Amino acid sequence: MSILRIILLLFRVLFGDRSQLALENLALRQQLAILHHKAPRPRLRRADRAFWVSLARVWGQWRSALILVRPETVLRWHRQGFRYFWRWKSRGRPCVSPEVSRLIRRMSHENPL
Repeated sequence: MSILRIILLLFRVLFGDRSQLALENLALRQQLAILHHKAPRPRLRRADRAFWVSLARVWGQWRSALILVRPETVLRWHRQGFRYFWRWKSRGRPCVSPEVSRLIRRMSHENPL
């Protein structure tokens, strides 16, 4: 194996992932641009379709980035995930006596900050 071939393979390994990341970022920016269209339900325009066709020819994993989701939906998913996590995390918590829970509630009402 020649030294030039080894160097080329090294560059391919080092910078190959960055090109995939750059293409994924480009796809995500395109999705944000589509979401900024002034419509209740964003539709793909001809330019958007041309972008995705050209991206599909260059990037083999384009389907992994082809999900149009509103930011509110992502926030809802995160909140639901935190609820599930804390429900799971506190499933083995010992029971608190009623007088301690009344004391906690009284303290929170008297000192809201």
